[in-house]
This record gives sequence, structure tokens and C-alpha cells, in this order.
Amino acid sequence: MRWGSENERSLPQTSKVTAVTPSDAADLLDEPRLVQRAKAGDRRALGTLLSHHGPRLYRAVLLPRLGNEARARDALSITYEKAIQHMPQYEWQPCGIYPWLRVIALRTALDMLRARRREVLFDPQDVSRELESAQASVSSSMPGLDAFHERDELDAVRAMLHDALARIHPRYATAIRLRILEDLPREQVAEQMGVTPATFDVLLHRSIASLKKVMDVRGTEGSEP
Repeated sequence: MRWGSENERSLPQTSKVTAVTPSDAADLLDEPRLVQRAKAGDRRALGTLLSHHGPRLYRAVLLPRLGNEARARDALSITYEKAIQHMPQYEWQPCGIYPWLRVIALRTALDMLRARRREVLFDPQDVSRELESAQASVSSSMPGLDAFHERDELDAVRAMLHDALARIHPRYATAIRLRILEDLPREQVAEQMGVTPATFDVLLHRSIASLKKVMDVRGTEGSEP
């Protein structure tokens, strides 16, 4: 899986919003006005907001938690659809619209993790706790947009995952990279690893358990006693 920005060029678009032109960038200096226009049904304004914040939602929220580019793109499309659906109910907050969009993205990621529980790197309960915290932050209007820039979620999750993969058995790490991060078919990965699909299922289960154990230990090391 590539964590760089080159995949952002192919992020999902939605036919329900108008394409954004370079001149729309200036409108982002007045996000409250853009939100007001979007709530009134202005598709160009909504398109500007989603196009501006979408790459960050993909890169920093969805891709790290879902661990797969295809699933992250699908999740971003769903996030866009939910944002379009609920925009009339959104009320402007001093923290800006990004925290609200982030809550929608986290909820979407949580739903997808719950649906694929056997093959996920992040425990749905962990994302659920993140979602609760994010919802509370939006309600209190505490965080500003700059706070999310300062806390680079992508770098933090990427570093944690790469460190954890380096700490488990190489065969376990290979199973996770091929099946989850690269999203290769189960039968293909089993063949590459020289085992039957049924045996690979057991191997992947043990691999994920080993990875989560290492990640839990690393998380405990960084927390207060």
C-alpha cells in the first residue's frame, strides 16, 4: 500500500456536486460563507468544501484505519454521500467543518471495520472510542482546524504500523502485507506462501493477533501509568 499523495489524484468524485475550479480556492478563506451556500443547495460551494477536505480525510483518517486503498476510496465516497445528505442539518461551529466531516469519516470506517472484523488491523472498539471523542470535540467546538494539522494522524499511524510489522515474525508480516495492505486474493496469497487457503486463514488470524499485541504494548508504553 502506498501512503503517498499520488493516489489522491484518483480519489472518488460524486456526481451530486459541481466540479471545483482553481478560482474556488479563494472561497476557502471564508468557509462559513461556503457552508451557508452549501446548506442552501449551492453544489459548487459543497464541491469546494469536499474537494478541499476530502484528500485529508482519505489520507489521515480512512486509509490508516482501513489499511487498504480500495476500501479507503469506497469509504470516502460514502463519507461524501453522507455529508451531502446531512449538510442541511449541519450547524456552523467555530472549529470549522472539517471536524464534522471527520466524524462522518470515522463512523464510516467503523461500519466497514465491523463488517470485516476477521481481516482488520484496528479494533473497531478503538475506532469507536475515537469517534466518541471526535463527536464530543465537535459538540464543544473546542478544536480549531489548525489542531488537526498539528496532529498528523497519517504519520502517527504509519509509524506505529511499520514499527509493529518489524517486531513480529517475518512470515506474519508478509501475510498481513499481502492480504490486507495489498488486498491480494486469499487463494493467491496462500499459494505464494506455500499453504492451503484453510491453513492461510489460521496463519492470518495469528498474524493479526500478533500485530495487535505488539501495537497494544506500544500504545501502553506511550500512555500515562
